[in-house]
Amino acid sequence: MAKKKSVDLFGDDVQAPRAQSEFEALLNSAGLSSRGLRVGDRLRGEVLAVNGQEAFVATGTPIDAVMPFGSSPAPKVGDFVEVLVVRMRESEILVKAADAVGGGIDADSLEDAFDMELPVAGVVLESVKGGFRVKIQTHKAFCPISQIDWRCVTPEDYVGKKFEFIITKFERGRDLVVSRRKVLELVRAASEGEFLRSAKTGEIFTGQVFRVEKYGAFVRLESGVEGLVPISELGWGRFNHAQEVVNLQQTVVVKLIRIQEDDGQLRLSFSLKQGGSVMDPWASIESDFPQGSQRDGIVERKESYGLFINISSGVTGLLPRSAWRDAPEGQQYELKRKGDTLKVRIDRLGLEARKLTFALPRDDDDETWREHAVAQAMSGGAGAPQSGGFGTLGDLLKGVKGK
Repeated sequence: MAKKKSVDLFGDDVQAPRAQSEFEALLNSAGLSSRGLRVGDRLRGEVLAVNGQEAFVATGTPIDAVMPFGSSPAPKVGDFVEVLVVRMRESEILVKAADAVGGGIDADSLEDAFDMELPVAGVVLESVKGGFRVKIQTHKAFCPISQIDWRCVTPEDYVGKKFEFIITKFERGRDLVVSRRKVLELVRAASEGEFLRSAKTGEIFTGQVFRVEKYGAFVRLESGVEGLVPISELGWGRFNHAQEVVNLQQTVVVKLIRIQEDDGQLRLSFSLKQGGSVMDPWASIESDFPQGSQRDGIVERKESYGLFINISSGVTGLLPRSAWRDAPEGQQYELKRKGDTLKVRIDRLGLEARKLTFALPRDDDDETWREHAVAQAMSGGAGAPQSGGFGTLGDLLKGVKGK
C-alpha cells in the first residue's frame, strides 16, 4: 500500500527538479542507495498507514514496506520506526521492527505467527528420529534436524534449551513444523547488512572455526557473519588439508582480505596468517637462517632448473641445478624426488622478493682435498706441475680455499 506524501521530501512541490546528486545523497542519508534495498538492510522509515496488525512504512523507494506487529503496541501514523528488510519480492517488501528479530515477539496466536512469519519461543523437549520435538506455547511442534542450527553435530546439546523458531507449516489440529535456522538466517541477514556498511578490507576480526574442508576453513565472526579462510591463507607453509592447521571450535584472529556479493549472497575471504597470531618466518629469517649456515630440508618439488627445498614452515628455497651439475656427488641430486631429505647451505637471501637460494653443503673440517693435492704434487701425478719443488707446491696451494 502506498500513500501519497504531502511533505516536500523529494522535492515534489518544487517546480525545478533537484539534481541527481542531491537525490542520491538524500537516499544515502536514509541508509539506502539509488539501486534499491537488499535483504538485511536496516532503515528508519515513517509509518504511512496502519491496517489491522500491519503497518505500512515508507522506504524512500517506489514501494512501501509491510511491517506486521502482532500483539505488540500498534505504531501510529507519522511515527518513525527502525526496521529490518527480511524479504523482497517483485512488488513487495516485508520488514520487521529492528528489535523484533530474535526478540521473543509474542503473537496473539500461532496462526498469526505463521501468517506473519514472526519468531515464537519454544523449548526443545527431546531428540527424535529426524529431528526434535518442541513445545510452542501449549502445542507440540516438530523441528527437522537440518533446521535446528547451521549444522547439528550433537542433538543432545539442544534438549531442554529454549530458542526462537519460525513456524514453517501450520495445520489446525495437527503438529506444527518449525525452524530455528530461519531465525538464525534473519539474524545473519541483519548482521551482514550492518557488516557491509561498516567493514573494510584489512580489518582484523575474532571468530570461531565451524567447518573444516580440504580447501580451507569456514569462520563465524562474533557478529554471526561467516567467511572462508582459503588453505593458502591458513599459514606461511604448504598444507594438504586445512585440518593440519586448525580444528573445529578453535578461536582464531583473522584479517578481512575480500568482500564479494554473489547472487545476493555475501562472500567473505579471511586470512589467518595475516591476522597477527601466526608469525611470519621471513620476519626473522636473517637471524634464524644466517647466510652460510647449513640446514636439513625436504624436497617440495623438482624442476628442470633445480630442486625446491623446504627447511622450515613457510621457508622454501631453490637449490639450482648448476650447484651440483659438476660436483662429484651430482648424480645423487639428480635422483632426488619430492619428499626426499637432504642437507643444504644458505647461499643467498633476497628479503624483498622473499627468495632463498641454496648451495651444496660443505664440511669446514674436511681436509681430504688438501691431502690429495699435496700427494699429487709430490708424486708428479696427473695434473701436477712439471717443475717440482716446494715453491711450486706453494704456488699450487696459493689461493686455494676449502669448499
